[in-house]
Amino acid sequence: MSFVHLHVHTEYSLLDGACRIDRMMERVKELGQTAIAITDHGVMYGCIDFYKAAKAAGIKPIIGCEVYVTRRRMEDRVHGIDNDPYHLVLLCENRKGYENLCKLVSEAFTHGFYGKPRVDLELLAQYREGLIATSACLAGGVAQFLLEEDYNAAKEYALRMADIFGPEHFYLEMQDHGIEEQIAVNQGVQRLARETGLPLIVTNDAHYLRKEDAAMQDVLLCIQTGKTVDDTNRMKFQTDEFYLKSEEELRQLFPNCEEAFANTAKIAEMCNLEFTFHEYHLPSFPVPDGVTNEEYFRQLCYAGFAERYQNPSQEYVDRLEYEIGIISKMGYVNYYLIVWDFIRYAKEQGIPVGPGRGSGAASIVAYCMHITEVDPMQYALIFERFLNPERVSMPDFDTDFCQERRPEVIDYVMRKYGSDHVAQIATFGTMAARGAIRDVGRALNFSYAETDVVAKLVPTTLHITLKEALEVSPKLKEMYDGDDRVKLLIDTAMSLEGMPRNTSTHAAGVVITADPVDTYVPLSRNDDTIVTQYTMTTIEELGLLKMDFLGLRNLTVIEDAQKEIQKLNRSFDISKVPDNDPATFAMLAEGKTQGVFQLESAGITGVCVNMRPTSIEDLTAIVALYRPGPMDSIPTFIANKLDPRKIRYKTPLLEPILKVTYGCIVYQEQVIAIFQALGGYTMGQADNIRRAISKKKMKVIEAERKVFVYGDAAQGIPGAVANGVTEAAAQSIYDEIVEFANYAFNKAHAVCYAVVSYQTAYLKCHYPHQYMAALMTSVLDSATKISGYIAECKEMGISVLPPDINHSDDHFTVEGDAIRFGLGAVKNVGRALIRTISAKRNADGHFKSMEDFLQRMGEGELNKRAVENFIKCGALDCFGHHRSELLAVYDSMMDSVASSRKKNLDGQMGMFAMLEDDDKAASIPIPSLPELSRADMMTMEKETTGIYISGHPMDDYRSLLKNTHVVPIGSLMSEDNPYKDDSIISVAGIVQSIKMKTTRNNSMMAYVTVEDDTASIEMLAFSNVLSQYGGYLRENSPVVVTGRLSIRDEKEPQIVINRARPISDYATQMPEEPVPAPAQPTANKLYLQLSGENDSRYRKVKAILNMFPGEAQVVLFFADNRTRRGTQASLDSRMLAELKNLLGEANVVLK
Repeated sequence: MSFVHLHVHTEYSLLDGACRIDRMMERVKELGQTAIAITDHGVMYGCIDFYKAAKAAGIKPIIGCEVYVTRRRMEDRVHGIDNDPYHLVLLCENRKGYENLCKLVSEAFTHGFYGKPRVDLELLAQYREGLIATSACLAGGVAQFLLEEDYNAAKEYALRMADIFGPEHFYLEMQDHGIEEQIAVNQGVQRLARETGLPLIVTNDAHYLRKEDAAMQDVLLCIQTGKTVDDTNRMKFQTDEFYLKSEEELRQLFPNCEEAFANTAKIAEMCNLEFTFHEYHLPSFPVPDGVTNEEYFRQLCYAGFAERYQNPSQEYVDRLEYEIGIISKMGYVNYYLIVWDFIRYAKEQGIPVGPGRGSGAASIVAYCMHITEVDPMQYALIFERFLNPERVSMPDFDTDFCQERRPEVIDYVMRKYGSDHVAQIATFGTMAARGAIRDVGRALNFSYAETDVVAKLVPTTLHITLKEALEVSPKLKEMYDGDDRVKLLIDTAMSLEGMPRNTSTHAAGVVITADPVDTYVPLSRNDDTIVTQYTMTTIEELGLLKMDFLGLRNLTVIEDAQKEIQKLNRSFDISKVPDNDPATFAMLAEGKTQGVFQLESAGITGVCVNMRPTSIEDLTAIVALYRPGPMDSIPTFIANKLDPRKIRYKTPLLEPILKVTYGCIVYQEQVIAIFQALGGYTMGQADNIRRAISKKKMKVIEAERKVFVYGDAAQGIPGAVANGVTEAAAQSIYDEIVEFANYAFNKAHAVCYAVVSYQTAYLKCHYPHQYMAALMTSVLDSATKISGYIAECKEMGISVLPPDINHSDDHFTVEGDAIRFGLGAVKNVGRALIRTISAKRNADGHFKSMEDFLQRMGEGELNKRAVENFIKCGALDCFGHHRSELLAVYDSMMDSVASSRKKNLDGQMGMFAMLEDDDKAASIPIPSLPELSRADMMTMEKETTGIYISGHPMDDYRSLLKNTHVVPIGSLMSEDNPYKDDSIISVAGIVQSIKMKTTRNNSMMAYVTVEDDTASIEMLAFSNVLSQYGGYLRENSPVVVTGRLSIRDEKEPQIVINRARPISDYATQMPEEPVPAPAQPTANKLYLQLSGENDSRYRKVKAILNMFPGEAQVVLFFADNRTRRGTQASLDSRMLAELKNLLGEANVVLK
């Protein structure tokens, strides 16, 4: 080992470094080198991935970081001085060095951040042990002083560093990238070495692997800075020499520096950091005096067991003892106690907690400790799916909390174990295939249209790579081969694809450690949140305790609804309602699933209509099956459920396992049970094989076939044949397992969510007012969702009353047989103000007039914007005046009230004068004015609440659009959107906003938002459209827009406008309309006739069609107004039979 690269930036120097870790080791071997360092800018994000990749390749990894060192102190934050820190490379000699580097990098983010994460000399001195420092690049302190021609300052700085780290642990770097300034710096550095005796090293500040990668890295910089490659005024590397060079190339640059080369190898030999994986560092849970953790754990288990089960069978006792034994043996007692404790705290504080999530619900111990609320014995859940004694891995309890109060639980954990022992976890956004093309297209200055065409040719398959896309998309391959610019675009995107683009905070992950977190991992700060620099997977590999604290809005909805119900029925408890309520299941079978957890989408509604669920087991199956892959089994599942005679078992041994799913394999637990019952595997062995099959490990799959069928004495597995299964049946069952194991779902998770689904459905069925009020309150920040739920209320016959200052609270509330709109949905009105209004109303009665309202509100509690918005949304209509009249007078009335208060406070008025003045304020006349137009009132409602309350502007135009091909915008925005990318469609709505923009070629374009009564959509209008139709595209104008649908995986659908017409045109003539094309038509068409759109069967028809997605054209004919609607479905015989049964033979015609 004669030379080692010690200054290297991987892709984790975000959007700057481009040395891809997965390709780096191949390059190192190619160069004949045996070690390499990682020194990313200010972060350690990639250290563990780098370490594992190097070890796997037989390369010695050296862990380090190029830190930023302040010119003064970390506390100093003066722009122009403290935002330009020096660079310094730090390398870890050993574990102590790693811990100290973690401390330094963490402190830089948590206390030293100012533009960049910074440390100062004092902090370096505190955490110097185990670290080797090198002077870095031209941005290093030594180089900066030399560039300023201040040799003495450079010498002083170098000696200070040598004093901090020790003369054997501080090295002076020499670099040569063909940059003129480096000549003078290298001469100065060599002089310093001669005069001080400090050792030299040669480095190359590598940012990419090969010279030809320079252009790719330049594009990366453009993506980071938002510039294009042809922009002359941008950040850019001066040469293309920042790559992993061979020793020979560097020796040509530094011909007489043998010792400097040898020193790189010397440093590599000094650095011997080793990581240990899967060695657990669990914090110890504090238990009461006089008992051990094991004893306390056992006490809690048996106390809960007695609560949960009356007269339990021996099977239940044995299961509890078995689990306690496994948990104790594997060392996870403290894990269970920690989880039990924070869930106990949450429940005691009234914070809603979910019934369970993931495989943890399979543990009877968790059920007895009230960690979960689903009985694993009732649902045949398998403990080994959660904790397998034959595969050592950390258990993983994921917990759902009320979304609003989740932070309280995290705060409790921080108080309990110390804030320095708890952190949230980072996650990385990466450049996916389509996103990489769009990023690169912008950087290369391609037009939006050019990039869009190429990006859309990449299939939307999850995790598809550009290489795979070229193999499966002939049009993309054709463009790649036939157009040099497209080839450049795709090649560059492929070189950047998969690279981390940014960091964010994991939605749920929290790590709890025995020692302070930064002893094990470096920390950073995302906004105000302290997070680990490693991802969740790495945290687990390092043996740290990771918890998922998830926020689930529906738990809040259930709790809020329960509180309202308890005002009528104090004993009501959602956890005690019967789990087999016929009315609830009948509601779901009718397709009334809007607002029901997990069952809202049109597709899954169709499953409910067709399956007609009658138990939580059925709901569990729906949750598990409605996913790509398993969906193909849904028709068979439904057919077997509705006609049990169709169920076939290949051996009687399968019946007890598959009976609950009507003969179909649905769950991972069933796969495990089949291996155990038929093959004779232990549960642990069975789970290991299930995992191998799900990961498509073909060698294991084929080897295990023989074991499953014939057995293996060495493993103690008798095999299916020995258990009485025929060889043919065993082979067939194994084939079915292999086919479905990749899709099989975790039943423990599915049943937990099915319970929540059932609870929300029960509330909607039996307490619709309370439930819908709670549901709308939960989406106060989403006008679109509120609007949708208000529509559902109308369908349910529940009136939603407008906001009212004398009746509304901050949330939606039940008022008689109606629901009152919550003031919390009104913009520019804070919750504190609403609570004050409610308190004054409760204390002194309703407000009698606007004057009374203004006078009773305290100084500073009410501003003019809030009053204006109250008037505009109709909250002050209760005072009996037109909104136009109140808008005309509220400003002067508020000024008068404020003036009266001020005079009173200043002592300028006696009692009688004050009363007289109050009378003047109260007697400001309210003018008699005509009311605003209906359109203006609705516009104001929309402006202040985000939705139309008293109607919708489209109400006046629906009759004009009855016989057109206009489609509801909501159908384009739903997850079951039947229209394909590039479909030509027409929509009608009100123009909500227009944002003009100048394109790169100096032409105009506009982003236009159009809304109908189902949703809103963003549209793009380019210069040719604006010149021809721009006059129609004005705010609040009703228009019909025809254009090309643009569906991109990373954002909501858009429409590229081809033309626009005012809706009023439709009053006198019927313009030619393009027929929307949800899909390519096939030879057959299905015609369905209903009496009208209000036909009660229409909802079921839609659900059935959604249940059988396909390419065939379906035409719905409404007899009352003779209009038609088009959609698509598969012409499945079961679907046709269902439709004929619903509509009658004569109304279902296939042509």
